[in-house]
Amino acid sequence: MVAAVRVHKHGGPEVLTLDDVDVPSAGQGQIRVRQHACGVNFIDTYFRSGLYKAPTMPFIAGNEGAGEVVAVGPGVTGLAVGDRVAYVVPLGCYTGERVVPADRTVKLPDAVTYEQAAGMMLKGMTAQYLLNRTFKVTAGMNVLVHAAAGGVGLILCQWASALGANVIGTVGSKDKAELASANGCHHTILYRDEDFVARVKDITGGALCEVVYDGIGNATFPASLDCIKPLGMFVSFGSASGPISAFDINILQFKGSLFATRPTLNTYAAKRDDLLAIAQDLFDVVTSGKVTIPVNQKYPLADAARAHKDLEGRATTGSTILLP
Repeated sequence: MVAAVRVHKHGGPEVLTLDDVDVPSAGQGQIRVRQHACGVNFIDTYFRSGLYKAPTMPFIAGNEGAGEVVAVGPGVTGLAVGDRVAYVVPLGCYTGERVVPADRTVKLPDAVTYEQAAGMMLKGMTAQYLLNRTFKVTAGMNVLVHAAAGGVGLILCQWASALGANVIGTVGSKDKAELASANGCHHTILYRDEDFVARVKDITGGALCEVVYDGIGNATFPASLDCIKPLGMFVSFGSASGPISAFDINILQFKGSLFATRPTLNTYAAKRDDLLAIAQDLFDVVTSGKVTIPVNQKYPLADAARAHKDLEGRATTGSTILLP
């Protein structure tokens, strides 16, 4: 038996309960992992609240983790007991030990700690495909990042800056503005006090942005479209303020023949070769020092409810992890 944080009914952070659960043996194509750290992400709150549907109830929360292989099932090649691994898979992470599909895990470089890995696999691989695949950012582009001091935001700002982009970020406080600025954001906008559209126009001299990366959702739409130059891209990758409702697609025509997409890591990394390529690119940029992973909040596994409350209350910056 191991401790695990489960959801028995949908609701607020209070529905996260610490239970003792059995861990099955590693089956065909599976490995058993002793978790050293679990990532906490906004998507975890979507499953907890019922915005995203879990396949079963109750379920163990969490979608990201890092740990040590303690058992290898039949049919698994390339992994052995003692290997350090990390993964992003739907649900089941908030626990001391678990079984995961071997083909959805990646080996960790020696230079990447378990805590770094748990703080960056979902967020960092998301940043990788957003910047390099959904829309390829290159030097000289104007890029707007909403929630620039958040977990994905801080990685996006650093990475986009390393690519030579002019990075503009919205934040909710002066402290978060300072944090974003220290992590590659060239211009910060206090969205509670300033009109972010007007500020983007001012910062860019009216040129606007090639791309907007928006993990906020409802609160920043459709104003974000007014920050994008003709033929630019609106990338909605999260719904921290609630999902964007259905809209008249003709708005994209009137705003400058814009492109809009709602990507997910599951699609971009569906093939193992793509998963490995995305992860390797992330490991390379982190170990080179171009991108650091600020793990700014650490909670015991038993305090998962507090971690969710702080995350949803905008009281966190950078990455948040649970320690089993």
